[in-house]
Amino acid sequence: MSKNKIKTKKSQVVQDEILDIPEDEIWTYQIEGLAPPKINASYKNKKGAKIAFVLFIVFAIIFSLYFSVRALLNTGTLEYKEIEGKSGEYELIQFSNNGSITEFYVDGIASLNYDTEDAGMLLGEAQAGQNDVVAYDRSKTVTKIHEYAFNCDGTLQKIYISADVTDIDINAFYSCWALQCIYVDENNPNYCDIDGVLYNKDMTEILCYPIDHDRYLRLKEGYAHLDENGVQVSDLVDANGNIIEELWDTKDTNYDEAYFEEYNLKVRTYVIPSTVQKIGPLCFNYANLRYVYLPEGLKEIGTLGFFDAGQINAIYSYKNDEINMETKYTEGMFQTVYPSLPEGLEKIGSDCFTKDRGLTYMYIPSSVTYIGHHAFWDAVYKEGGDLHGISEMNVACDEATFKSGSIGSQWLPKYDYMLFKKNIDVNYSAERMAMPE
Repeated sequence: MSKNKIKTKKSQVVQDEILDIPEDEIWTYQIEGLAPPKINASYKNKKGAKIAFVLFIVFAIIFSLYFSVRALLNTGTLEYKEIEGKSGEYELIQFSNNGSITEFYVDGIASLNYDTEDAGMLLGEAQAGQNDVVAYDRSKTVTKIHEYAFNCDGTLQKIYISADVTDIDINAFYSCWALQCIYVDENNPNYCDIDGVLYNKDMTEILCYPIDHDRYLRLKEGYAHLDENGVQVSDLVDANGNIIEELWDTKDTNYDEAYFEEYNLKVRTYVIPSTVQKIGPLCFNYANLRYVYLPEGLKEIGTLGFFDAGQINAIYSYKNDEINMETKYTEGMFQTVYPSLPEGLEKIGSDCFTKDRGLTYMYIPSSVTYIGHHAFWDAVYKEGGDLHGISEMNVACDEATFKSGSIGSQWLPKYDYMLFKKNIDVNYSAERMAMPE
């Protein structure tokens, strides 16, 4: 009896929820307050809206890419701005190469010297020590170089800084791929250079090692020559005496080891003078170096100091009783030399050694109290089942003392194995290894 009652109640509930829709209107019936069904109705407007939306997105992306790339292209324009409160003094805001300027003077306000009959044709060609496609108005003095003023230039090889330029932004020469030398007037009060490498005047900070400085050294050291048109031509040879453009230490390169080592010491080795206390931000980014010698007395390596200088195979530190101003390596030039970072170093900037996969040994002295975030990021990799690069970190301090300092996030190198990411091991209270024979 109770079962029948229950069934009746269920039947009534279901019956109340059933809509009384005529059979011939089953696909077109409209419920009050709702939009009519789209069965057998045209979707033309909806398709049009979709197409319009997709086209809008495509054009938006193209528009964005156009202006992003355009900002980096060689437009052949020079932009200056008068410095507020300093009448007659100007700041170089942007140097945009037209593709033919290989030398440039930061002196008076410059403009490109175009043919009056053909605005698209430049007058003159680049000459040694000058470039007459550029006209300079030296009645208007340039005293400052703006941030990213020479950003991503791929043609400019030499920059000459006048005595009047007293303020250079640290990012002024970022990613100048063809830049070989930055020369500074000897009367400049704030800056100087050693053989085309930029320093502050008192030689306590190295500011910019030009990315393509090794190409200049090849010519200087006899590994290249200039042809009849003044174009540099490689004289590098492989083990069979065949001319090659580059000489890399790779499995695919057929090279004579003694020749390769001599080349590295003459062209791809740099000794930082003993007066230097700071390596500036971005100083050696992308540099094609094999060995670098740091002075004991160096206190700081700036942010991105050696960023993506992946050819560096070893860093050494040295100590001499007398001041060393020689940047070219010679046998026996150091009284004391040891591997990795120098004693007395205090600060390692963010992304300082990121992507420097050529390094195989790293030692953090006890004097270091600051390491920026991602300082050694991606400086280790896995190949053939083995780790390469900085596969372990050696720290002089015990773990508690080290971690009491200012240590940035993810400062250690990491390696990826499938979906697994792992920090390398840290050897605390480690002793520095001996110099290799």
